[in-house]
Amino acid sequence: MPPSKRRFMAERVVRVDLGRRDFEEALTIQRELVIARRAERVGDVLLFVEHPPTYTVGSGAGWDHLLSDRATLERLGARLIETDRGGDITFHGPGQLVGYPIIDLRRWKKDVHEYLRALEQTLIEALRSFGVETAREEGLTGVWHPQGKLAAIGVRVTQWVTSHGFALNVATDLDYFEHIVPCGIVGRAASSMEQVLRAPVSRQRAMDAVAGAFGRVFEREVIEAREADLEIQPQMECRREAGVMPS
Repeated sequence: MPPSKRRFMAERVVRVDLGRRDFEEALTIQRELVIARRAERVGDVLLFVEHPPTYTVGSGAGWDHLLSDRATLERLGARLIETDRGGDITFHGPGQLVGYPIIDLRRWKKDVHEYLRALEQTLIEALRSFGVETAREEGLTGVWHPQGKLAAIGVRVTQWVTSHGFALNVATDLDYFEHIVPCGIVGRAASSMEQVLRAPVSRQRAMDAVAGAFGRVFEREVIEAREADLEIQPQMECRREAGVMPS
């Protein structure tokens, strides 16, 4: 294996900020990375991204948790997309830090339940660095503050390689959540870091805090890189397996 490839392997995770991307584009990148990770062409990766206003519906969703019709969402400038992650309906949009870990659980723990708890712990520790004390809630997935839910989690695991991940409300416009029952949990509001702190929080600071906490919780050295450094060219076999073919 060439040295340039070897440095992305071992007990490391490569952190890549995709900036603002449409949900489908980020999903295609995830799928290509999952295939590459299973083939050991890349090591573990932690993608960060921000999406334009998008409601995503997971495999466990109840459509009665969508409180507005598509026309109303379109007037808001938002899209509605069905996806292959677990969980119910949630919102992604500006001011939200979305993280997609692509990691091989065989190199960590072959336990999806423990993986979800570790993602929660990552976010709890990151928020604590801002002076925000949060917690888990029995029987629920995510990270909670007395003012509301700060982070949602929904994952997919394919042959022990993870995709999808978490969404942390940093400076999110919380009005978007009025059109859904977030994560299908009735009577529980969403909140944001800025709402709790009553002060601005930059995306960069939140991203640095989450990346650092991820490294500690998963016992990985976090290495910052560019998307181009991953060298996952959209090869035909990868795109076919992901269900994405060029038009």
